[in-house]
Amino acid sequence: ILLDKDGKRKHTRPTFSGQQIFALEKTFEQTKYLAGPERARLAYSLGMTESQVKVWFQNRRSKWRKKHAAEMATAKKKQDSETERLKGASENEEEDDDYNKPLDPNSDDEKITQLLKKHKPGGGGLLLHPPEGEASV
Repeated sequence: ILLDKDGKRKHTRPTFSGQQIFALEKTFEQTKYLAGPERARLAYSLGMTESQVKVWFQNRRSKWRKKHAAEMATAKKKQDSETERLKGASENEEEDDDYNKPLDPNSDDEKITQLLKKHKPGGGGLLLHPPEGEASV
């Protein structure tokens, strides 16, 4: 029995053996909640009190929820970033629709120049007509 500085009994934390923890974890994998008779049987078979088993399961569920919530948050972030990436790609595809359409022979050179500037790396446009005195390539 441990005593604190005022001479009162100090609560000690139980330490469970590896076998007890293994059995508790295996049971937890199968069911997250134990009914009274199941808890009593498990406690008896492991040499623990029902209260210890009950508290262990409460703590284990809390740990499981936190881990599950973190995994769900990570999955949601991943899904959101993928959605944003796909959304950006579809917006680019919409812009490319104008670029991929056959040119209207009646359209003006300004519209063609804007399309070329928009889709050329670096934003530079192609020269439609070479300057005077230069040969086209």
